[in-house]
Amino acid sequence: MGVPDSKQELQDAISERFTKFEAALASVPKVAQNEKTMEGHAKGTLMSPADLVSYLIGWNSLVLKWLTLDDAGHSVVFPEVGYKWNALGALAQKFYADYEDLSFDDKHARLLAVKQQITKDISQRPENELYGAPWHGKWTKGRMIQLNTSSPYENARGRLRKWTKSSKLS
Repeated sequence: MGVPDSKQELQDAISERFTKFEAALASVPKVAQNEKTMEGHAKGTLMSPADLVSYLIGWNSLVLKWLTLDDAGHSVVFPEVGYKWNALGALAQKFYADYEDLSFDDKHARLLAVKQQITKDISQRPENELYGAPWHGKWTKGRMIQLNTSSPYENARGRLRKWTKSSKLS
């Protein structure tokens, strides 16, 4: 699937990539869900599959925050206040910590809920708002949503598959 350039393609990309991520996540045995043996998002760190879910919750929640701020006419600090695009490892660590007290199942439920909210939000926006003009630099709102939802789902799926194979869990 190429880079989405319409509302329908964005919705399809999010749905398809999330479904594939879910299949990879389902292959993680319960005993390994919190094992910090997967390469983390910051150089030299390790994370667990549960941390990976936290990471996705964090990005999905940020997307919703950006959209809410923009809808209210407020300026949006990308990616987040206190973080820069060229140093996202620290933001990943924040996401892991934000949800560390939740069980794996609770994290998974929260990820499903925030993904559904994004899907609902997209469905309520006109095509022109998503792809008619730049929103952040040269990127449209639709592209920014895609870069921070469906792309991370695909990346997370790849990380899980690599980890599963190297851990001999498959």
